[in-house]
Parts: sequence; structure tokens; C-alpha cells
Amino acid sequence: MKLHLGCGKKYIPGFVHVDLQDFEHIDYRTSVADLAFAQDESVDLIYSSHVLEHFGRHEYKKVLHEWFRVLKPGGILRLAVPDFAAVVEYYTKKDDNLEILLGLVVGGQKEGEFDYHKMIFDEKLLSKVLKETGFSRVERYDWRETEHAHIDDYSQAYLPHMDKENGMLMSLNLEAVK
Repeated sequence: MKLHLGCGKKYIPGFVHVDLQDFEHIDYRTSVADLAFAQDESVDLIYSSHVLEHFGRHEYKKVLHEWFRVLKPGGILRLAVPDFAAVVEYYTKKDDNLEILLGLVVGGQKEGEFDYHKMIFDEKLLSKVLKETGFSRVERYDWRETEHAHIDDYSQAYLPHMDKENGMLMSLNLEAVK
């Protein structure tokens, strides 16, 4: 089984879709923090793009433990979050217009209560926490080399907006193996 957690409006064929919002393609309308519908070690792959940052600094580790619980040994967590290091670099070296970076740091804040960010991540912190959770290997992945590369989601967030050839990737895309 492959899970697409916090999928929102995005549909990936072959995945089980989990979200609190009610869209036609949602298989389980529940918080991604509680995967009670899935048995221990029953999931091959979890994909979650720009979801983990919606949990607070004292919540997100519990969420990662729940995801770890349902993954099979050798299962993969494919995770994308806003890359705080990229935000800082973009701000200090390319454009100090904070307005264009606000969505990455604090969320869009235009689509209800779930559109707020409560946590920031860089590769060092997130890799450390994933290893503390029990994942054996953590490394960056290239969204172009995934089975869902055709789904334009925030794992493909670039500045300038949508400039995937010359822009700077603003998403931290990590893959962790259980």
C-alpha cells in the first residue's frame, strides 16, 4: 500500500489518499497524525508534501512516529517540507523581499485553519529527527525521478515562481528508509 498523506486536491493514481478536507478522491478523511486505519508495518511508501510543517514543534515528532509505525521494514517515507535554509539563502543572496517568502515560512493563510505553518525545517534538523525516529537512511531525492513527478505540488516549489529550469528549489525533499 502507498499512502499520499495530506494530499488535498492532488490525486496520484495507485495511492491511498488521506486528508482532513473532503474531496472526491479522499479514501480516508482523517488527520495524518492518526493512521488508525493502517496496521503496523503495512505500508510500502508514504508520500507527504508540505504537510509536516503544519504540526507544532512539540507535535511533529509524534506524527513521524505514527508514520514510522505503519511503514514496513524497508518502507520509504518520501517527505517534502519548506526548506528554511533555502529561504534564508534566497533572502540574503537573491531577493530580500520578504513578502515573496512568507508563504514558505508561515503558510498561505487563505484556505482556512489548516493553511498555517507551525514549524520550520532544514536538512540537518529533519535528518537528525528522522534518524532518531528509527529511520536507517535519510537522503535528498529529486522530484523529477519519482513516480509522481507529473503531479505539480509543493515538492516542486521554485523561486522565481515555477522557474524549474533556472530558479531555486525552495522545498526540502528527503527520503527516509525504515
